[in-house]
Amino acid sequence: MSLPDYKSSEKQSLPADPHSPVVQLNVGGQLFSTSLSTLRKHPDSKLAELLSRRTIKPRGDMQHHIFIDRDGSHFGAVLEFLRSERLPAGNMQEVHREAVYYNIQPLIKRLEESPQLFGELVGRQQFLSRVPHYKENIEVLIRIARAEAVAARHSTILICVLRTEEDLGFYDNAIGSLEADKESVVTFGPWKAALSAEDLLDCVKMDIERQGYRVSVRPHVAEKSFLSRSYNYFHKLTFTWW
Repeated sequence: MSLPDYKSSEKQSLPADPHSPVVQLNVGGQLFSTSLSTLRKHPDSKLAELLSRRTIKPRGDMQHHIFIDRDGSHFGAVLEFLRSERLPAGNMQEVHREAVYYNIQPLIKRLEESPQLFGELVGRQQFLSRVPHYKENIEVLIRIARAEAVAARHSTILICVLRTEEDLGFYDNAIGSLEADKESVVTFGPWKAALSAEDLLDCVKMDIERQGYRVSVRPHVAEKSFLSRSYNYFHKLTFTWW
């Protein structure tokens, strides 16, 4: 699978003009100074569109900042790319989100070709798109964990990972073996991809931690009774609140 090539549809970038007027920007309360030609470098971008609607006074005569109502935390990385075409060393996903917002197609393409985002967008997300109801299950896990966190440091939820259709055939018996634990089970799968149950668990942990929660995952060991079968589909997802 290849990423889309944006070069064919994008207007040619404009060279920097050393005599271009200076522009003062206020991006969500953070102040930036750059040249008008830098902001207009990519004519299809939202920044170029914004500046094309304004009359810019000569260098040194600017009296007002141009306000952009957006979080400015990663705008510096966007601006650095416009100046030097240098990619950020970190926060790739956050900068990618800003590049998409400002429609800076060369930056979007370069970021998506980086190892960090290529693995995320082409590998992990393609896998997760094959796991039924994945996003909904993440929301359910968080909602249950919050509901069970009253007067407790930890809240634990059982998750059932069914890798194949054959695993699904044992689901009812496996759930029945849990007895009192079966009220809080969230089930993932089956899916049609080569990745394992451990890969799915890594994705669950990663996506919950991205929302600011502290979680750990370990296998659930059920108590064995006479003639009972041991199922390895179950795992304990533990949230730590303080």
